[in-house]
Amino acid sequence: MGFVRWWDREQGRGEIIPLDSQVPVPVVRADLRSRSGSLSAGQQVTFTLELGPTRFEARDVRP
Repeated sequence: MGFVRWWDREQGRGEIIPLDSQVPVPVVRADLRSRSGSLSAGQQVTFTLELGPTRFEARDVRP
């Protein structure tokens, strides 16, 4: 669980701050599990952390 730090609707990407960390993790539109396909800054979300090529990334993001 965490909060959306920022979200760019045009680019379909942003960052989430996990509750247990201050290190933001990236999220992209393809990993959203919502009908709107968008997020808002400050929105609470649940997600799965997955190790990507260079760092952890948010997957299966749900508002």
